[in-house]
Amino acid sequence: MQTNEIKNLEYLKKLTAIYFRTLKPANDETGNNIAKIKFVNYYELGCVITNMLKMCILALDHDAHKISMTNRNQINVSLILETVLEMFPLDEFEFLSEISDLVIEDSKNVNA
Repeated sequence: MQTNEIKNLEYLKKLTAIYFRTLKPANDETGNNIAKIKFVNYYELGCVITNMLKMCILALDHDAHKISMTNRNQINVSLILETVLEMFPLDEFEFLSEISDLVIEDSKNVNA
């Protein structure tokens, strides 16, 4: 049984290396992680930030005229959704599926 647990642990370490790519440990002692989001330049970053803020204002106040009076640019929903999609940890979800399959298989072996 102990040999099987060692193999499972080694397999989990391998899966972790393959799938856990969204968060990277910070190079300090805080225990925090860092998620990287790619932008073409500072202007694109600024557009994403301002569009997110505009969406929040609209969600809170429902007063679209306030934003249109201060800034004539419309909210670029596509840019926001692209950023959210880039942040979505799909690899980690795939890893969780692998773990789930491993646990199900292990429980079948224990019950047999």
